[in-house]
Amino acid sequence: MAPQELPGRILEEGLHLVRMAFYTCGPNEAMVVSGLCRSPPVMIAGGSVFVLPCVQQIQRISLNTLTLNVKSEKVYTRHGVPISVTGIAQVKIQGQNKEMLAAACQMFLGKSENEVAHISLETLEGHQRAIMAHMTVEEIYKDRQKFSEQVFKVASSDLVNMGISVVSYTLKDIHDDQDYLHSLGKARTAQVQKDARMGEAEAKRDAGIKEARAMQEKVSAQYVSEIEMAKAQRDFELKKAAYDIEVNTRKAESDLAYQLQVAKTKQKIEEQKMQVQVVERTQQIQLQEQEIIRKEKELEARIMKPAEAERFRLEKLAEAERLQLIMQAEAEAESVKVKGEAKAFAIEAKARADAEQMAKKGEAFQQYKDVAMVDMLLEKLPLMAEEISKPLSQVKKVKMVSSGNGEVGAAKLTGEVLEILNRLPDTVEKLTGISINQCSQMKPGRMA
Repeated sequence: MAPQELPGRILEEGLHLVRMAFYTCGPNEAMVVSGLCRSPPVMIAGGSVFVLPCVQQIQRISLNTLTLNVKSEKVYTRHGVPISVTGIAQVKIQGQNKEMLAAACQMFLGKSENEVAHISLETLEGHQRAIMAHMTVEEIYKDRQKFSEQVFKVASSDLVNMGISVVSYTLKDIHDDQDYLHSLGKARTAQVQKDARMGEAEAKRDAGIKEARAMQEKVSAQYVSEIEMAKAQRDFELKKAAYDIEVNTRKAESDLAYQLQVAKTKQKIEEQKMQVQVVERTQQIQLQEQEIIRKEKELEARIMKPAEAERFRLEKLAEAERLQLIMQAEAEAESVKVKGEAKAFAIEAKARADAEQMAKKGEAFQQYKDVAMVDMLLEKLPLMAEEISKPLSQVKKVKMVSSGNGEVGAAKLTGEVLEILNRLPDTVEKLTGISINQCSQMKPGRMA
């Protein structure tokens, strides 16, 4: 065993040798255990605890409710009037609140209930005197509840620091030596007597007024009663007349209902007759339909069967005719096709011949060149002369003006046309570079 553990071991073995004591307390007191292993002290309110004699100490504090008679003699109020007030307060040490119980233990542990009551009484009396100094006699006398609440509030906030809670506070008595309160009572008594006399006079006045009103209401009620009787008589007559009208109406309705029922019965009879007729007519229609079916079958046997045979024959003939027309159309189409092919072959042959002709012409032009060109120009010269003279041939009227030199008239116009034609060879030579005069001297055998 280590040396430092030896004192603790010895202490533990010594504690086992000491016999422990068991203590209990009721709900009206608390126990405080202090000493070895009880730091801070343990407080038990209404319970039990084990205590080690010699090394631990147990103390008790009362939790009983204390009744205090709080007297404040000849205290000057706010207006300087001295009065004496007696209040009853109930106080006790609060054991359920650990903080308040600890504060009470610090303040009152080891003290008796009388000492605790004396300290609480002094505190309450001081607060009561302070509240009295801030209020008037009238306020304290007329509003005791307000005074009690203020004393209770101020005292509670102060005593709670001691661990004491104020259970209740009630103002018991107020008196003075100057008959101030008695004077207030006299004034109030005089006021009450005055109010009583005024109330008696007002009561007599109200009684007379009420009596007059009662008489007026009696007469009015009598008149109202007579009016109500007249109204009742009128209502009776009106209702009687209404009832008579209703009875007569019901009677008339009954008569009409009887007639209507008779009419309905007759209508039902007629409807049944109509239904019988409908049934008979239906049967007749069915017989007629059966007759029609029979006649249709007979007609079908005598007429429709031969007609169907004839229709079948005509359909076959129409079908044959249709096939014949189709064959004719196909033959015509084949003929048109053959003709088209022949025409196409002819066109192709003509085109081929034209192409060969043009090719030969091209070869000839290629061979003779200028001579061929001149030949073509010579072929076109008459056409050119025709086109040049065509405007002159279409002229209907000519007006000519001469200056006196040269020919005059149509000879002049014809000469101008011939002049244009004479200039054509020069124009052709300028355009093509070929002289017509030279080509005309070539031998004709060279042209193919």
